[in-house]
This record gives sequence, structure tokens and C-alpha cells, in this order.
Amino acid sequence: MAPGHAVKRRRLSPSKESNSNGSASNGASVKDFYSRAAEWDLEQDYERRPRKASKKDKEKNRLPIKTVEGTIEHVEEPTVVEDESDNPFDTDDDDAEEQDDAAEVEVEAEKPKPHVPAKVQILEAKEELARIAELINEDPEEHTGLFKRLADMVTDASLSAVKKLALAAQVAIYRDVIPGYRIRPLGESDMAGKVSKEVRRLRNFEQSLLSGYRNLVKLLASFAKPPKTSKDGDDVEGLKAVAIHCACNLLIAVPHFNFRGELMKILVSQLGRRKVDDNFVKCRETIEQLFSNDEDGIVSMEATGLLSKMMKARDYQVHDSVLDTFLHLRLLSEFSSKGSKDSIDKPGEDDTIGGKKPKAKREFRTKKERKLAKDRKAVAKDMKEADALVSHEQRDKMQAETLKLVFGTYFRILKLRSPNLMGAVLEGLAKYAHLINQDFFGDLLEALKELIAQADPSTAETTTTDPSASGETDTPEETSNRNLTREALLCCITAFALLEGQDASKAASTLHLDLSFFTTHLYRSLYPLSTNPDIEYNPNKSLHLPDPNISAPTPAQSSNNNTNKVNFQTPTVLLLRCLQSTLTAKGTSVAPPLRVAGFTKRLMTASLQLPEKSSLAMLSLLTRVAKQHGRKIAPLWNTEERRGDGVFDPLAPTVEGSNVFAGNVWEGELLRLHYCPQVREVAREVEKVVASVK
Repeated sequence: MAPGHAVKRRRLSPSKESNSNGSASNGASVKDFYSRAAEWDLEQDYERRPRKASKKDKEKNRLPIKTVEGTIEHVEEPTVVEDESDNPFDTDDDDAEEQDDAAEVEVEAEKPKPHVPAKVQILEAKEELARIAELINEDPEEHTGLFKRLADMVTDASLSAVKKLALAAQVAIYRDVIPGYRIRPLGESDMAGKVSKEVRRLRNFEQSLLSGYRNLVKLLASFAKPPKTSKDGDDVEGLKAVAIHCACNLLIAVPHFNFRGELMKILVSQLGRRKVDDNFVKCRETIEQLFSNDEDGIVSMEATGLLSKMMKARDYQVHDSVLDTFLHLRLLSEFSSKGSKDSIDKPGEDDTIGGKKPKAKREFRTKKERKLAKDRKAVAKDMKEADALVSHEQRDKMQAETLKLVFGTYFRILKLRSPNLMGAVLEGLAKYAHLINQDFFGDLLEALKELIAQADPSTAETTTTDPSASGETDTPEETSNRNLTREALLCCITAFALLEGQDASKAASTLHLDLSFFTTHLYRSLYPLSTNPDIEYNPNKSLHLPDPNISAPTPAQSSNNNTNKVNFQTPTVLLLRCLQSTLTAKGTSVAPPLRVAGFTKRLMTASLQLPEKSSLAMLSLLTRVAKQHGRKIAPLWNTEERRGDGVFDPLAPTVEGSNVFAGNVWEGELLRLHYCPQVREVAREVEKVVASVK
């Protein structure tokens, strides 16, 4: 049987022999390429390719929102980071592309950031501070986190101007937000306790406020004492001035709040420097205002204690104006009554004469109600008296401690004989001499005699001690910087004031105080003072023109001469205070006839040389003396009643050696011809008062 016809099969790929021999043609290969097109899956290959699009091309599907401030903001889509290891379709080409993208990112990171001008940074900081301040003032308890944001603006800012603005803004915000009471720091046990929602919210606000305020005070202290090495571009002196100014404002605005001692230390550290600049003056004025505004004495006692410790640590090598701050203290005698902090006593609508209500406004009350109201009124009265008693005791205790610190400082400086501080010490002693304890009278009078001996060498023989023997004399340079005439007058005022306070006049017989030394010095200094051209000189408001031949003083000299005396009085005023204590005293210290006549004669002679206002003041004092001691000085005008023998000595060093009743007051005739009409009128008044005495 013949074989069947064999089916011819088509070879899809060329054979190796044909390829090797080169017998296959190009047309057959192209036909074979297109014949396999049915097996291709192009859509699946395209789908498996990785898609990489830039973030900018992403579609924003979220709607914009409107904030509390009223601005419209677009919410960004959350970015999802995929793990590249989980993608099974990554290829080597994709890795190469990722490396290229990473290289581009590194190049972009290495590019410098665009420089923002300083004005733009300051403007942006102002807008941010204004927004934060508005939110805090609107609801402080809701935006407690903004206190930390304010502190970060100071530490993170690169410009000094932005730091200054942030500090000033914090001070203004805290002044408005701080409550009228101190905040007690709470521990973990206190915070863990169960409280209501309102109480917890208030506690969170108070603790956040206290933490932010603590950080602010620390920043002020660090800026007030700048480090030796500072960053480039930082205005160290400017930041220091702003920090001190902020500390002063906080201390004046909220002296009752926490961290008051830290703020005081900033000011006291600046007052410990001998250099007088704007920061020094600002701190000194703040302390003075703090003393003047203090009502309970607690703040004054703390500030006085810090000042005393600072001066003692520096061996009292401080500027004399620091001691003058003590003259602004409100000590003891000023607080004679209690002032209420909760209410103001003023007449109301129901107050009438006699304390009774009109019949038309009376309301009906039963007997039981009237009895209950009466009992309540009695209890309220008792509580009010008890409250006043406690307040008085606490205030007196604080004032006594302050007074002890002040006098302790004064006596130590007086013992050291510090030349640049003697004037300030004598100013304070002259003001508070009536509050000094009687046990210190003897030692204080001896020290005052030594000081007067330095001012008037002719009186050194009458002093009980010799300061030159102990080696405590001042050098010529130190003596030239001191106003010895003024110090001598202050010593006399202090000595006379010792007998005027604390019932010293009643105990004069037991104390055996002899003030004849001070009286003699005052009598001896009347002629030199009458010819002193600066007797009416006041640095703050001088009564005469400056000398054109003297060169203009430097700012340091002008500050020392113009502002170092808080209670600066002209020599005329000081002399009048001494004479008033000597001639017009009453009781056991009344002046004898010889002293009154001697001072009257010498004052009439000095009135011829004194300027117009000083002469008018002296004659007014003589008018008062004539009304009080008219019979004692009448023989000076009436020669028929002269009782003295011998010759009058107008230049005698003592009142007893002048033989004043051997002379007469002829100066009245010249004072009638004085160029000032007021002086002529007062001179006639003195003669009229003397003539009216029988």
C-alpha cells in the first residue's frame, strides 16, 4: 500500500543551519515578527510600568476652610510614603531614575536660602506679635500655649531688633494678663487631685502663666548681665537697656506678683556700679517710685534689705544717689490710720444726717429680723476692728525692720567716714532723726561733733575726740569734693531733731544731752554764711546765673551735681531749720535770754548782707521770735532798759563773750532804706512787735 501524503509543517523560527549559512532573507524575518503579534499583551505591559508624577501635579480634592481670624486656607493632602520593597514591578531602570531624583534633591538642598531683608523680618515679627497679643487678650485661658511661642521668638530670632520687640511685647501682655494676686506653684499631687472642669482650666492657665513669666524674668536677667563673648550682630548694650527698662516696668506695674525678688536683684545689681548712665538713673528712679507707692511696707523692706547687702558687699563704694533713695521711704509716722483695699468710704444715697434713713425709705422688719440685723452689725464691727488691728501690727513690724536696716547702713558709713557718702548720710539722719533710739544719742552726737570739727577747724579744740589722732582725716582731694558747710548744717539739724522725737524732750534730764557745741557753731557761722554767694543755690533751680568763666561741666559732673540730692534744700532753708530749733523751742529746751538776744543782733547784721529772699526769710523768723520772746530782746531797741556794761564785741566766737546787751540794733534804720519794698515792710513789722511789748 502506497504511503499517504505527508502534511507540511511551517517552521516559525529559522533554523541554525540557515542562519549560519545566511540563506534566510529579511522578508521572511519581518513576516515572522508580525506573525507573533497576536501573542503580544501591550496593555498589560503599559499597566505594569511605574508612574511617577511631581507633587505639584497632584489633584487637590479637599475644600478650603475658614479660620477663626477670618482667613481662608487650603488644606494639603496627606502624603503617603510607600515602601519600595513591596512593589514587585520595580526594575533597574526605576532605581536609576530614583538615584537621579535623589541627586537633584541634594543639589536643591545645597542651594542657599533666599536672603530676607531685615525690614521684612521686623515687619513679619510685628504682625506675628500683634496676632499673638490679640489672641491672648481675647481669651487668655484658651491660648496658654502662646506664652511659650512668645519666649521662642526671643531665643530663635536672629536680629536684635526682633528680640527687643518680643521682650517689649511680652511685658505689655503680662501686665494685662497678670491677676491681682500671687499664684502658688502646684506640685504633682495637687495637679492629680479631682477638681471640677472650671477649676482645672483655671489651674492650667495659672501654671502656664507662671511658667512663661518665670522664663521672661530669666531672660531679662540674662540680658541685663550680658556675657563677655556675644554672637556677631547682637546689640548687647541695646538688649541690656531694653531688658532693664522691661524689668523696671514690671516691678512698678505688678509689685505684688511672683518673682518680685528676682526683678529687684536686676535693679540693685545696676545700682552697685559707680558709673552713672541711663540704666543707672532708670533703676534708681524705679526704686524711688517703688518706695513712694508702697503701702504695706513689705516691698520696701525687701528692696531696702537688698540695697543694704549690696552696699555692704561692695564696702560702701557706691554712688551717693543710691543712699538718697532711702529718703523716699514711708516710715512709721505716716501710717496713722488703716486704708481699706476693698472699698472706698464715700457718702451713698442712703446716708443722711445722723445716720438714719428717711421715713419714706424705711422698710418693714419684724422684731426677729431687727435683732438678727443688729447681731450681724455687731459681728461685722468686731471683724473690722480685728482686721485693722492685724494690719496695723503687720505694717508696724515691716516699717520697724526697714528702719533698722536704714539706720544700720547709715551708722556703718558714719563709722567708716566715707567722704563721698557723708552728705547723703547726713541728709537721711536729718530726716529720720526723730525715729532714732535714745541709746544711740551719745555716740551719734560725738560723731556729729567730729564732722563739724572737720568743717570748722577753729572748733576742733572743743571736741572731745581728735579725728586727726586716729588717722581718719580726709585728704585734700576728698575734702574739696565735699560740701563741708552743708554737712555742718545737716549735723546741727540732726542734733536738734534728736530732742524733738520719741519723747526725748521729757527724757532730756536723764540723757544729759548738751547741745551748746552745735549752738556755738551755728552762732559762729552766721557771718560767713551771710557773705556766701551760694546761700541760695539749688542745683535743680538756681536763683542766680552761672559763672561764665567756668567751663561747661561734663555730663558725669552735671549728673553728680544736679540729681544726687533728692531732698536738696538751699543753705538758707537749712539755716532757717537750725535757727527755728534753737530760738523757737518750747518746754525744757527753751532758749535763755542771752542766746535769743545774741542771735537776734547777729541776724539783724547778717540781713544787711543777705540776698533779697534770704533777708526776707530771716526777718520773718525774727518777727516770730519777737512775738515769742519780745521781753527778752526789747532792751536791744530801747536804750533806757540797757542792762549790759562794757563794750559789745560783734566778732566774738561765742554768745556769752559778745556782751550783746551793751549794744543796740542799729541795722533796723538801714533796713528801712532797703531796695526791696517787702524787706522794708517786714523790718518795720519787727520793730512794731518789739514796741508793743510792755
